Amino acid sequence: MLPLKPRPRTIVYIDGFNLYYGAVKGTPWKWLDLAALFSQIRPADDIQSIKYFTAMVSGPTKPNQETYLKALATTPLVETILGNFKKKRVECRVSQCTYTGKKFFDTQEEKRTDVNIAVYMLDDAYQDLCDNFVVVSGDSDLVPAIRMIRYRFPAKQLIVYVPAQHPTRSHAVELRASAQVNRNLPLNLLKPCQFRNPLPDGSGGTLVKPATW
Repeated sequence: MLPLKPRPRTIVYIDGFNLYYGAVKGTPWKWLDLAALFSQIRPADDIQSIKYFTAMVSGPTKPNQETYLKALATTPLVETILGNFKKKRVECRVSQCTYTGKKFFDTQEEKRTDVNIAVYMLDDAYQDLCDNFVVVSGDSDLVPAIRMIRYRFPAKQLIVYVPAQHPTRSHAVELRASAQVNRNLPLNLLKPCQFRNPLPDGSGGTLVKPATW
């Protein structure tokens, strides 16, 4: 009898804001259990870790995000890696705007997420921590990292899942072309892959899904 072929070691890299805006915004499925989701998406894989990349928001939605990150922390497979937001002054270029004063306003720009994903992927490749790299994003800024891993480690598999509710967001042509395999994130799995509510926090307390979710 032939020995069973070992399951491929897999690490999942998730662009948190890309996942949010692409797949769960406007849905009741924000209380998403990432470990449950990817055990469904990649049942034949040996998932080593799920790395969730995000940045802390400010304002009224901050408590919701903090609660969700605490929920993710109850799952041993999931590691959260934080970037940050940087203030940025931009000019309004809406041609229909009739305001005659200075058209500048302050906004925030997410920083480091793409760089963090790229660095972690390359580091994991050089340490030989996985056979499969599963990238959840639609951002073409990740293309150079994916191409470099394919060039340096041709035996490794790069798989992209694009989170998208709408067809225009699902194109991600350059990112899809950079990987050996590309798929749309299966949105039908979001509903069955929700955390319990309330959720034990691991230290005797509970976490409750935000009321607005």
